[in-house]
Amino acid sequence: MKKLQMVDLIGQYQGIKKQVDESINQILNSATFINGPEVHSFQKELENYLQVKHVIPCANGTDALQIAMMGLGLQPGDEVITADFTFAATVEVIALLRLTPVLVDVEPDSFNIDPNAIEKAITSKTKAIVPVHLFGQCANMEAIMSIAAKHDLFVIEDNAQAIGANYTYKNGKKKKAGTIGHVASTSFFPSKNLGCYGDGGAIFTDDDELAHTIRGIVNHGMYTRYHHDVVGVNSRLDTIQAAVLSAKLPHLDAYCSRRREAARKYMNAFRGHDLIVLPKTGIACSGFCEDCDCHVFHQFTIRIMNDKRDGLATHLAENNIPFGIYYPIPLHKQKAYADPRYRESDFPVTNALINEVISLPMHTELEDDQISFITDTVIQFLKN
Repeated sequence: MKKLQMVDLIGQYQGIKKQVDESINQILNSATFINGPEVHSFQKELENYLQVKHVIPCANGTDALQIAMMGLGLQPGDEVITADFTFAATVEVIALLRLTPVLVDVEPDSFNIDPNAIEKAITSKTKAIVPVHLFGQCANMEAIMSIAAKHDLFVIEDNAQAIGANYTYKNGKKKKAGTIGHVASTSFFPSKNLGCYGDGGAIFTDDDELAHTIRGIVNHGMYTRYHHDVVGVNSRLDTIQAAVLSAKLPHLDAYCSRRREAARKYMNAFRGHDLIVLPKTGIACSGFCEDCDCHVFHQFTIRIMNDKRDGLATHLAENNIPFGIYYPIPLHKQKAYADPRYRESDFPVTNALINEVISLPMHTELEDDQISFITDTVIQFLKN
């Protein structure tokens, strides 16, 4: 059996090595390191893949989310609702822009933001909702967009973990994650389903005016050199990273299919075990898609009941099985984002999940013997 890894980027690289190496060598020889033709090619390729009018590449996923908010013209003090159970970058950019983060609970089945909690949190100061498509599964965008329309709010999709996922509406229509809200951000961090070999990100929108504003923001507020029309930042996707992403993008659907197949094998092995709660798909789509493609399994995250999660983590480490605990501390308990408005009774699901979730190795190169070893080791521990 090959050595287990949480993410096998080296194995994935071997499948695209020739194209990646040739592209990088061409960039090195031309010295077009910033804003080279590969950046513009990748932008168009991703627009075609997503069927979205505008993709604006940038330096990383956190920048992408911040720039999306800047483009919408949100003002200090405006309230932005997002999930309590997610990585800190989502709330970090809200705070950096002196907006007011409003954290709400998530759903126990999908781990995504709870639309009912969103509705309860809306005030006269609320201006935007940031649903996070956590672990690769779409949030309930149909419900969220309905709430946003009712209250005249922006929706900014945090699509850092779910690029390639499809959202299925109740009528069967499908749209790619990140193309449903008013604007969306994504990350191309190396471990993402579509990852580069450094940092990278992008913003998506169908809004022409918003796209124009954002294109200025990512480049110091310039549309014409040395003419600064808006307050901007320096956030560009470099040419080498764009070349890597262009090599990977044609394989993205296959990568996602391999992850779903690995997830099915995990779930078949664990199904029926009374101490393991499996991830559920199709939740956001009202169960429309039985074999759901609204989940691309950026992480394969299960819940371990009866206070056995930490013991299992120790057991996995002793057997050289990598794992992750995403996330051990909810945002409302983080020192940087603590707020006296929050009550523990507002977050029953999140407060349970932080003691139960564990993520197992998930990547495109997982082999059957590796999955069998992992699942056998988990089940063996839980029998004791």
